Amino acid sequence: MNNPFSLTFGIEPKEYIIRKQLEDSVIESFESETPSNYMYMLSGMRGVGKTVVLSSLTEYLSSKKNWVVINVSPDMDILNVIAANLYGRSSFKRLFKDAKIDLSALGIGISIKNSSPVYDITVALEQLISELKKKDYRVLIAIDEVVNSPSVRLFAGTYQILLRKKLPVFLLMTGLYENINNLQNEKTLTFLYRAPKIYLEPLSMFMIAKSYRATLGVDEDVAKEMARLTKGYAYAYQVLGYLYWDKIKERKSGNCLNDLLDEYDATLSEYVYEKIWSELPETELAIVTLLVKNGQMKIADVKSALSLSDSKLSVYRDRLKRRGLIDVSQYGRLSLLPPRFREIATFWVD
Repeated sequence: MNNPFSLTFGIEPKEYIIRKQLEDSVIESFESETPSNYMYMLSGMRGVGKTVVLSSLTEYLSSKKNWVVINVSPDMDILNVIAANLYGRSSFKRLFKDAKIDLSALGIGISIKNSSPVYDITVALEQLISELKKKDYRVLIAIDEVVNSPSVRLFAGTYQILLRKKLPVFLLMTGLYENINNLQNEKTLTFLYRAPKIYLEPLSMFMIAKSYRATLGVDEDVAKEMARLTKGYAYAYQVLGYLYWDKIKERKSGNCLNDLLDEYDATLSEYVYEKIWSELPETELAIVTLLVKNGQMKIADVKSALSLSDSKLSVYRDRLKRRGLIDVSQYGRLSLLPPRFREIATFWVD
């Protein structure tokens, strides 16, 4: 049997923990007769499980008869990809032909006799989705790891127009906090602030331990110890499970957890933490560095050490929380949130 865990980002591993309440909430909203929300943004640090949630939601809705799901990349010519995807589906060819929608001028399909070609991509999408609406179809656009690119900005502006036309077009986007924030701050795209943002919380430690017991055959104490080492971080759950699976194949039996901690740290560092560390802005890096050196700290001590006002520290604290880097659950105190981050980052601090 192949390893059920995965170290690869962007794919749905065989062994994963579903976020049922979150997914049910999105699906219930989208499938409602009068949806309360047409778009959601899934955010969190690298490896928190955004892509897995997105894949689970799109897979479910793809299985529904009245849903058309289109996955696009932020690097694509998004509007043309959506139009080509809709126009090229065999199940809709007759529908669009009877409606005399001619997109040949846009390089999509062939010309239709006795119809005027459409030259504007926004008009093309309006016409296509309007015809689908008549047949009670709903269209979902899914964008993984969104960035503030020209293509994404153009799409977002067009999407706003489609919503104003009351067309059944829905949007799911995943992205790092800073990328979503940059996109929302565009003057013409402030409507995105109204989109519900879901910051993915840690996975259930109980469910992680249960998964390790069932998949790896470890006893309850080992499973709990492993779950604590992940702190609910989705990628850490995959990494530790992956390494343990390979290790027990070598040893055949026995608790081998202590034998793989160095490799666990190295994998988290190489695949996630080094990138996070290198991208932190100066003041946020200074706060994180303090927490690496000292462990949990009083907010007052952080403020004093960096000569920050209450308002300034509040801003940076919120940003680091949104990035998934710090724990603010204990009143008046800050600590690092990702598993083994402090132990690993010690090597990067003077």
